[in-house]
Amino acid sequence: MPTANKFSVSRYAPERGPMAKLTARDSVLRRLDWPILLSSLALSFLGALLVWSATRNRTTLNQGDPYYFLARHALNTGIGLVLMIGTVWLGHRTLRGAVPVLYGLSLVLILAVLTPLGATINGAHAWIVIGGGFSLQPSEFVKITIILVMAMLLATRVDAGDLAHPDHRTVVKALCLAAAPMGIVMLMPDLGSVMVMVVIVLGVLLASGASNRWVIGLLASGVGGAVLIWQLGVLDEYQINRFAAFANPELDPAGVGYNTNQARIAIGSGGLTGSGLFKGSQTTGQFVPEQQTDFVFTVAGEELGFVGAGLILVLLGVILWRACVIARETTELYGTIVCAGIIAWFAFQSFENIGMTLGIMPVAGLPLPFVSYGGSSMFAVWIAVGLLQSIKVQRPLSA
Repeated sequence: MPTANKFSVSRYAPERGPMAKLTARDSVLRRLDWPILLSSLALSFLGALLVWSATRNRTTLNQGDPYYFLARHALNTGIGLVLMIGTVWLGHRTLRGAVPVLYGLSLVLILAVLTPLGATINGAHAWIVIGGGFSLQPSEFVKITIILVMAMLLATRVDAGDLAHPDHRTVVKALCLAAAPMGIVMLMPDLGSVMVMVVIVLGVLLASGASNRWVIGLLASGVGGAVLIWQLGVLDEYQINRFAAFANPELDPAGVGYNTNQARIAIGSGGLTGSGLFKGSQTTGQFVPEQQTDFVFTVAGEELGFVGAGLILVLLGVILWRACVIARETTELYGTIVCAGIIAWFAFQSFENIGMTLGIMPVAGLPLPFVSYGGSSMFAVWIAVGLLQSIKVQRPLSA
């Protein structure tokens, strides 16, 4: 019998007794995790200010309206909040029953990207243009789908009390279902999203109690797969150049290394308290490309300084900390796995985004959760917050 890892514990047994009744005394609002909600709102608010600062003078982007991106960022946040509320209202257990439908829909959407409906933005053929200036990036929602479909498979027999931890056959099925959308996303190619999905899969397996041999095997396979992809030339030239610039920042400072060099200049010039909102010379001078999306952290570093940039890190840390608390306190493996997948997603994507602005990670085209401009990313992270809140709200009273 395979040895379960340290996350496999005996508390995942069939639930006994009635579920919590959400009465006036024990209402949904009282049971929400307010640190997560308030931290997410604070990050979105800070993001709106940073996006506004980065775009108000860029007439080629804002169509002559300095409030264009600010208004759309606020709209995206509002829609994200509605999606969060809807997710809490439906409940993660209801969504568990709809996972096959959600999985199928995700496959249809990412396959549609590879048809004439797909559009190339910033080098990645990963978008579907809806019209009216709006576009959809299906790979953002695939992250959620992978978490849910793996959690459903890995937790079903454990939550039913049939097994202490997932068996090998179940793990294989879960990995196959995760690999299908990841393979399609790789064809776009959207390497950054695939990197996040790989980390999500590892986080899910660790939390599920599956044998450690699966995690070790996947890590070894990942290294081998990366070498194979490099040798076969699957990556586009701009992606190869990004890794080359990361390995040697002085390789092409005016070309592929330009973004990273300018990002470090912007962050380094901020000092302790920054130059002040709307007063950053790098931001005002438009020296940093994609500053409202992938490189939004540079605005915080330059204009708000170490204090403002540190506040973003603290708020992200609060979300991750509270998600860990929810994962630990839930009495069902399904909820723990969902939390673990979200934690892995948020933690790695935040580290990669901030790391690439500091030059300690390669440029991968990943947004900073809640802060960067972008509808699909904003919607996905708020749905994830809704899942965390649902797991917290629907915890049995005996938990």
